[in-house]
Amino acid sequence: MELTLLGTGAPNGLPRPGCPCAACAVAVGADARGATAVLIDETLLLDLTPGAAFAAARAGHTLGGVRQVLLSHPHDGPPVEVPAGLPQPGRVPDGRELTLLTGHRVRAVAMDAPGTGYAVTGPDGQRVLYLPPGGSPAGLEEGAVESYDMVLADVVRRPDALARLRAVGAVGPTTDVVAVHIDHDVPPGAEVRRRLAAAGARAVPDGSTLVVGVYEDVPDVPRRTLVLGGARSGKSVEAERRLEAFPEVLYVATGGSRNGDTEWASRVSAHRERRPGSWRTAETCDLVPLLKDDGAPLLIDCLSLWLTDAMDAVGAWDDAEWADGGERELRARVSELTEAVRGARRTVVAVSNEVGSGIVPATASGRRYRDELGRLNAAFAGECEQVVLVVAGQTMVLRG
Repeated sequence: MELTLLGTGAPNGLPRPGCPCAACAVAVGADARGATAVLIDETLLLDLTPGAAFAAARAGHTLGGVRQVLLSHPHDGPPVEVPAGLPQPGRVPDGRELTLLTGHRVRAVAMDAPGTGYAVTGPDGQRVLYLPPGGSPAGLEEGAVESYDMVLADVVRRPDALARLRAVGAVGPTTDVVAVHIDHDVPPGAEVRRRLAAAGARAVPDGSTLVVGVYEDVPDVPRRTLVLGGARSGKSVEAERRLEAFPEVLYVATGGSRNGDTEWASRVSAHRERRPGSWRTAETCDLVPLLKDDGAPLLIDCLSLWLTDAMDAVGAWDDAEWADGGERELRARVSELTEAVRGARRTVVAVSNEVGSGIVPATASGRRYRDELGRLNAAFAGECEQVVLVVAGQTMVLRG
């Protein structure tokens, strides 16, 4: 099958008309996107948008051969004019299947939000799944026998849809995941490409023609990532965002519960509320066994609290104990941790504080902690394919 993306943006397009936000301000040239519409084999049109005929012409195609027009979501605003010769658009009831004279089969997929998804099987047996804006499939069956060759979805706003599809095998290692319905949630250009790459997806400009089944050089999801940042920089959000599109993540909280500390309890609660419900949580500083085991991706938040626990255990705050074997024991613990990271086969995203650029601590123990955290971060980063620094909510890639 051959797909031409006449548009790849949200229903209002990008930039949104009259929107003064920073993302819309820089959405120009190749980063400007019309409302998403997909032309399949010049026979089937998914979503009719304003200017679809002109968009097709700009891409070197015509709508003259279209035999079916299907809508995936309610359209707000003025009615869209149907070009002459084009069939009247409609929606298919959930679960129903159409068979076109061209040999394409289209099945309507139920969503958890207003709209309809479409699973299209071509005459050659290739399978494509197209999801509406803000939608995720509902009632997915466990252990789907066959994965889709290509998925077009709202990856930025609904990464959990991708996680659900991966959980049942509908999205596999060879599935080409293309982001559509792109809105102003993320600055266009390099930032949206970076976020999509972390989810194993990509974006293409309006007018792109994609051949289903052809290998695309999509960046691999890094197996080990270290996310650094200062207090309230957004580092934990960045780490969580990297795994939102994957099922069964194990969130490793190294800070414990701290009974009686209401401020800490409030922080923990805020973290839990924004995590997907399918994630599991383990409160532990015993990271080495988890890193050595196979299994679901690990999100470790954070290494700085792991270090606090390790320094407590070796008596690092007491100068005499530090000199009498405490320093040597801490070095051994850090070495064991980094060796476990080096051998890890599961996906790992770890968070740590970057504290070496601020005020010099007034106490010897504070300076010792600062120095040891710097050493730990450097050693851990040396075993990671990707290292990023988050400043004021903005992510800068240091490696990978």
